[in-house]
Amino acid sequence: MSRETGVDRYTLNYSNIDVDLVRTMQPAGKLYYTVLVILAAIAGWGGYAWSVQLRLGLGVAGITWPVGWGFYITTFVFWVGIAHSGTLISAVLFLFRVRWRSPIYRSAEAVTVFAVMTAGLFPLIHMGRPWVAYWLMPYPQMGGLFPNFRSPLVWDVFAISTYLTVSVLFFVTGMAPDLAIVRDRTVGWRNKVYGLLAQGWQGTDRQWKHYTAAYVFLAALATPLVISVHSIVSWDFAMSIIPGWHTAIFPPYFVAGAIHSGLAMVLLIVIPMRRIFNLQPYITGEHLANMSKMLIFTGLILGYAYGIEFFIAWYSNNVYERSLFFYRAFGDYAWALWLLVACNVLGPSLFVFRRVRHSIPAIVAISVFVNVGMFFERFVIIVTSLGHSFDPFTWKVYVPRWPEVSILAGSFAWFFLLFLIFAKLFPVVSMWEVKEQLPLPRKEDTHA
Repeated sequence: MSRETGVDRYTLNYSNIDVDLVRTMQPAGKLYYTVLVILAAIAGWGGYAWSVQLRLGLGVAGITWPVGWGFYITTFVFWVGIAHSGTLISAVLFLFRVRWRSPIYRSAEAVTVFAVMTAGLFPLIHMGRPWVAYWLMPYPQMGGLFPNFRSPLVWDVFAISTYLTVSVLFFVTGMAPDLAIVRDRTVGWRNKVYGLLAQGWQGTDRQWKHYTAAYVFLAALATPLVISVHSIVSWDFAMSIIPGWHTAIFPPYFVAGAIHSGLAMVLLIVIPMRRIFNLQPYITGEHLANMSKMLIFTGLILGYAYGIEFFIAWYSNNVYERSLFFYRAFGDYAWALWLLVACNVLGPSLFVFRRVRHSIPAIVAISVFVNVGMFFERFVIIVTSLGHSFDPFTWKVYVPRWPEVSILAGSFAWFFLLFLIFAKLFPVVSMWEVKEQLPLPRKEDTHA
């Protein structure tokens, strides 16, 4: 087993890679459809909860003044953060020529696309009248209504739409050589569909030349989006004067948190996938350990950011900032603050021990804790600042109600449902990049 690439060079060759990875797309069994139905039912329940909210109004949710943002915007920021993992693993690590990314990045890119699609639902869900969401788009119309481009919420529309567009292009372009292999192994309407998605790929020298140039260009284009998109999301808060929000640390703080939660979600996706599809020779323990090391790094950044927030609140000598951070630490939501610190900082720190980062149950448990902690991080930032602002007369404790919890559960079901469908329709591991890391066949291995 090669520690550098994580691919067993003695058992893998150019031919059985195609066989192994196309086999994951074979017709599914009863367990697959059972899980599919369960996820669809949970997502459907979330859709029903939204229909109740549309019929009766936002009053059925716990959202009220002064906490105008609750679970919906918390979940929006959470899913945008999850989406950053794919761009980091597929684009940033590609530009730095990190070889161990190859078997993982396809799943990470799928996580990016599906997470952005999930995040895009929540501004609509949060709107009282989602049927007029097109008002956010700049287009000429008789009423003279035009978006306020000074609003960070309008910036979100352009940031998320741009991120989704580039991510989909990067995702589809990266699959072209693999889809050509699938095309050549299928017949009928599947052959036509995969042929269309393969974009006429024949594997000629000219195609490979233009393909690699285009892939590098898209990777370079997607890399700044890792920083810019979640920085813009952080400006939803930092551009205001609300205590706890008006701080310059939010952009790098949010970006680090986004990568932190995204890496944990990719681990939660990859680990069961490698077991179900028998992909252990491709996605090895070294790959999981390397991602665990990255969680140590991002967790330390978050720990530094948490400490800086409290230090600046004390150092500023601002009574409102001090009051808010004292409330976060010892008030109604103190349990959420200490939970997120334990999950986001202390939990990933256990990966410094080799035994922990090479233990599958430990990686799964810590990845779950990280995602729980990152959700409550966004919850604490949003709810405590709105519910404990300048005027004590307006202070209020926010409690989510059943429509919000149902829609939150439905969003997770919707995300995993999309990935489950993807795993059966497309190769989950990049065949051409795994082949690139194999040595040239030895003369005795060929049958010439």
